[in-house]
Amino acid sequence: MSYEFPVTRTQHPKPKPDQSNLGFGKYFTDHMLIMDYDAGQGWHDGRIVPYGPISLDPASCVLHYAQMMFEGMKAYLTPQGKINLFRPDMNAKRLNRTNERMCIPPMDEELFLDAVKAIVKVDADWIPTQPGTALYIRPYIISDEVSFSVEPAEHYHFIIILCAVGAYYDINRGGLTGSHIYVEDEYIRAAVGGTGFAKVGGNYAGGMRATKKALENGCKEVLWLDAHEHKYVEEVGTSNAFFMINDEVITAPLGGSILPGVTRDSTITILRKWGYQVSERRLSIEDIEKASKDGTLQEAWATGTACVISPIGYLRYKGEDIVINGGDVGPVSQKLYDYIYGMQTGVVEDDMGWIVQL
Repeated sequence: MSYEFPVTRTQHPKPKPDQSNLGFGKYFTDHMLIMDYDAGQGWHDGRIVPYGPISLDPASCVLHYAQMMFEGMKAYLTPQGKINLFRPDMNAKRLNRTNERMCIPPMDEELFLDAVKAIVKVDADWIPTQPGTALYIRPYIISDEVSFSVEPAEHYHFIIILCAVGAYYDINRGGLTGSHIYVEDEYIRAAVGGTGFAKVGGNYAGGMRATKKALENGCKEVLWLDAHEHKYVEEVGTSNAFFMINDEVITAPLGGSILPGVTRDSTITILRKWGYQVSERRLSIEDIEKASKDGTLQEAWATGTACVISPIGYLRYKGEDIVINGGDVGPVSQKLYDYIYGMQTGVVEDDMGWIVQL
């Protein structure tokens, strides 16, 4: 079945931002979608309303015990004026995996997809058209139940907000550039048995201290190491990490502490289709150092919805830089970016069946 959402249009539309200076998460659209959940009733009363503040009781569960989740995806405008979504079914599935971990009620995947399509269509005139830009879609769920009991709530809000965005990493605003990444060997992002595989705010709040260290060391982001031995590479900030050593592309395996990124899965699938050897296995920072010294470290990049493909040029580890490909963008990461972003924006043929067009 398909779902319909009543629309209350804003009487005060905002001016559209300058597309050449969008940044990320600064310019939000005119409308948002809200849907409620009550135990015994399920998800209900989905509606599209003018973008604005939401009211929460000071004792709401989300404010004290962080019972929440979120997703991230993008909409793109093709040269023909069509709207493309990239593998939104993967976001729907991941939403429910996160919900299960956070004891939040599941959502019908068709309902989720219809909600995303509905709000994007209402604010379609906000989709930017300049290269490297997109309309970022942020669905999230919060518990606004008034309670100090540390137990799953029975009432939730599902909300979708949108914003016109440029490059996630400002260094890449003029095109792909090799970024400086700080190898964090003190703090951890996630441990097996925790919430590392889920999209929850606490994963990111806990990482801010390490990000502050990275910025103090002249780096843009953090490369996390494993929680047990502080030895094996895991994720880059908000993204999955890939290293190409001696023609083998290596990324950390999904084992409970790694986020199953949509772009991660897409990258693995595409590279294998192109004939590359891709391994989902553990890789130590010492092995990366060794490969850098013996000349077999060819490329490294991060993947994510926000950044798509972001090449890594330098790893700052114990006060020294591991230089990757001379600090420049490598041919594989450039080819991946051109292919995935080209598919998303409709300038490259979708031969994978991944695009959902509105």
